[in-house]
Amino acid sequence: MREKKVYSLAGDTTTAHRYAVIGNADRFLKHKHAYKAWQTLRQFGCIVYPVAEDLQRLEGFRVYSGLEALQNKVDVVVPCLKWELIPDIISQAQKCGAKFVWFQEGNWTEEFQEQADTLGMQVVQGCILKHKIYPKPFGFFHPCYWHGLRSPKAPKRR
Repeated sequence: MREKKVYSLAGDTTTAHRYAVIGNADRFLKHKHAYKAWQTLRQFGCIVYPVAEDLQRLEGFRVYSGLEALQNKVDVVVPCLKWELIPDIISQAQKCGAKFVWFQEGNWTEEFQEQADTLGMQVVQGCILKHKIYPKPFGFFHPCYWHGLRSPKAPKRR
């Protein structure tokens, strides 16, 4: 049996961690950022759980209604909603046993950082899509290619 290769991502996160991507039906079904983050992490070979209150299934996968259903199953929580919609994300992540909260572009605030520091959780900032390898020559047209030019990359597993 071949050993699974682990790649470093942002901060101390790796492809060996288990992830929960939090979104809503709109952000998953219309292939917006939550869907793209979920797909990218799956392509890296990570264990990823989609979380949305208003969705039951996503491409045949079970969608969890909240982080409480993932007690001790995740290491990293990835909120893909605006900061106004996730005011207690740090405490929810800590209750479910996560060690990291990976904020995507535009949804991190100082209050979240203060809460995480108080609870002893690590905060990671930046887009997951920066760690994807984009095929040339069309990758040059994707903004995440340029934003993540110096970020560590993880290859697709599929």
